[in-house]
Amino acid sequence: MKKQLQLFTLIFLTLFFFGCGGGAEQSVGGDETAGTTTGVTDTEIVIGSWGPLSGPAALWGNITKGMAAYFDLINEEGGIHGRKIKFVYKDDGYDPSKTVPIVRELVQREEVFAFVGGIGTAPCMSVLDYIVEENIPWVSPITGATHWTIPFKKNVFGALPYYFDEGEIQARYAIDSLGATKVGIIYQNDDVGKSGLIGAQTYMATKGMDFVAAVPTEVTDTDLSSQIATLKASGAEVVLLWTLPRQAAISLGASAASNFETQWIASFILADMPLMHDITKGLWEGVIFGVFGPNIYTMDNPRLQVYKDAIEKYQEGVRWGIFAYSGFAYAEPFVEGLKRAGKDLTREKLIEAMESIKDWTGTVNNITYGKDDHQALRSMFLAKCVGATEMDILTDYIEPQSDINAMVAKLHGE
Repeated sequence: MKKQLQLFTLIFLTLFFFGCGGGAEQSVGGDETAGTTTGVTDTEIVIGSWGPLSGPAALWGNITKGMAAYFDLINEEGGIHGRKIKFVYKDDGYDPSKTVPIVRELVQREEVFAFVGGIGTAPCMSVLDYIVEENIPWVSPITGATHWTIPFKKNVFGALPYYFDEGEIQARYAIDSLGATKVGIIYQNDDVGKSGLIGAQTYMATKGMDFVAAVPTEVTDTDLSSQIATLKASGAEVVLLWTLPRQAAISLGASAASNFETQWIASFILADMPLMHDITKGLWEGVIFGVFGPNIYTMDNPRLQVYKDAIEKYQEGVRWGIFAYSGFAYAEPFVEGLKRAGKDLTREKLIEAMESIKDWTGTVNNITYGKDDHQALRSMFLAKCVGATEMDILTDYIEPQSDINAMVAKLHGE
């Protein structure tokens, strides 16, 4: 009887000890602070991402490929605190219904430590709540929507300037610098295009103006002749362009075919000049577009040449341009965070390290995060395409002035 009581006591204590978390202390999101950390070994850090390597937005897939080349370069340079980065990325075709199972697989099967990138507002939105609930660090969702940082989320760090801000900057330049009195817009019929629309309208309202024509497109559209006809009939002197690269090429082609001459001002989501020059057969010359990074064609920053060489070495067939370069730029703050987090790496330490980044420059200037603000950038400058790899810088960095929270409320009908 005494032996049975001792055995029962031993079993009870064992179950109680492990049930209460004895051994490795389990934190939110699968991180273990007193043992191993999910996705981290003595030699490796597993990072996850997704993007459209196929489908209507496949040209943006070069961003993810650029990111992959950057991590290969970091590994070649010795890794981070003795660890190499294992970058696992998958093709979701810009389809949110595919993004969801991909991200769950990356979490549950690949056991990623963190996410970097992930392309597109709708695909990213489809997994935002899940990633937040799992408390997995997510750096640089590749979208300028506000969802990632408004309201504040402890584990998510935004990179791109807000689409609202860019819409305001475009309208301000069209009216104040170009003297336009008739402004039109062709925009993707989702949060991307609607944010640009609202940002521009907000500034135009201060001038007593509104769009003479605002025409939406769907990501699957292949014939935009009716939209271009509407813009032409409106007499728009300037047209803001907020579409996928494919729809942008179709728009410019339809405009040329109908003899519609206007000044296009494109979002930075269309800033890859060699690519856009190629797919528009040269019609991209003269287009104005947003930029928030370096001039990657003059190669003034020596690190850019290193990145260009890395693309050629690790991603055969990928053209050097803004999209490929962006993969490097979006991953740079994450790598800086890893360095600051130190060798004893946990998710919480990475988050704290990211929040310590202030006025930091990789190849993009003045990246800043904080304990209550995870939005890295809001300003940008405008440039004009004057050749496949040549652009004229038109402005200094322009700071947005509109009330971001008011624009968010308008987008959501509040």
